[in-house]
Amino acid sequence: MKLFIVGLALFAVAFAQDAEVETLEEIGEKYTTKFDKIDLDDILKSDRLFKNYYNCLMEEGPCTPEGNYLKRVLPEALENSCNKCSEKQQKDSVKAIKYLTENRSEAWKVLKAKYDPENKYVEKYLTDADAEGIKL
Repeated sequence: MKLFIVGLALFAVAFAQDAEVETLEEIGEKYTTKFDKIDLDDILKSDRLFKNYYNCLMEEGPCTPEGNYLKRVLPEALENSCNKCSEKQQKDSVKAIKYLTENRSEAWKVLKAKYDPENKYVEKYLTDADAEGIKL
């Protein structure tokens, strides 16, 4: 179950406070799962938390170590269909994208323009998104 902005699913894993962040070399074949216990619903529904991480991703505000990690792995996750993501990260990506497209459409459009300016990931993951009931 891979979608466009599946890396935004890492949005879900990037919200732990005061966590150490490994470099990509230290991670190896998979992205870290140390943030998989985070409740994605709490993040997406909190205007304050959402705004902080949105601003980080858009390079319009400061980033936590987790936000910096997310910005680093997002391009690769988009490119490789999140094949380094855990099962939870993949499920959370679907949840995050569905929530963004249905509830924060303006933020979705801006993030999509930044991370997929040529629309290549939308096209790549359109069938998967449709299967999940997500309108990209």
